[in-house]
Amino acid sequence: MTEPDTSFRDFEHQGWSAPDVVTGYHDHLSPLTTQAVEALLDAAGVRHGAQVLDVATGPGYAAAAAVERGAEAVGVDFSDTQLALARRQYPTIEFREGDAGALPFPDGAFDVVISNFGMPHFPDPDTFLREAFRVLRSGGRVAFSAWAPAQECIGFGMIYSAVQSHGRMDVPLPPGPNFFLFGDPAQCERSLEVAGFRSVTVTKVPLVWRVASPDGPFEVIMKGTVRAAALLRAQTPEAFIAIRDAVRQAVGAYARNGAFELMMPAVVATGQKP
Repeated sequence: MTEPDTSFRDFEHQGWSAPDVVTGYHDHLSPLTTQAVEALLDAAGVRHGAQVLDVATGPGYAAAAAVERGAEAVGVDFSDTQLALARRQYPTIEFREGDAGALPFPDGAFDVVISNFGMPHFPDPDTFLREAFRVLRSGGRVAFSAWAPAQECIGFGMIYSAVQSHGRMDVPLPPGPNFFLFGDPAQCERSLEVAGFRSVTVTKVPLVWRVASPDGPFEVIMKGTVRAAALLRAQTPEAFIAIRDAVRQAVGAYARNGAFELMMPAVVATGQKP
């Protein structure tokens, strides 16, 4: 179990540096999260020739999609393990190690800053937005995706509901930002405007999590996440089994065409630097 005095940043860094977690995410969760990438790039106005910075790039999906549009992209992440995978997948794209709260780039270096589901993993998302503002040129845009509230994200919602019913939410994990904080459009608007952005827009994007069996969501959370997996591992053995069984039963109600489909909407927010 993670020591309670570990910082949230170190907790996330340790988790996302583990090769099995990075592989688990790439193999099992990326088919869901990459569904938001085109909407993210559309919101940011990514076009041919744009200088794009992809923060919390992970395996590089959003940076690669920007390059496919003719942009010049750089991906930055704090995990060497993630960056190694990104470089193997996209050897022609530049990927650099760096922290979202202290981006290793000069002022005004980019036309666009994007982050696909990075916000729940930043110790201070508002610091990231200030850094995005700094490295953007005048007229540049920031755009980020985040999960809609838990009650709308069926797959995550059933996990947390099962923990609340059969286990404990108050386990000794480092405190971090609310995972669903930016599912609230008003919060997106406030944070972007406080950071200095204007012309803020927030839209909802429908995503669907397709799994082959009712055990899929629980297994994917255990293999390909950090915070949620740590929450599950912190339960007693009896609670862990009860939570797993409750999730399996809940997923069973979403059978469709020989698989299981869970609605997992995302919020995409964008603002412009004056």
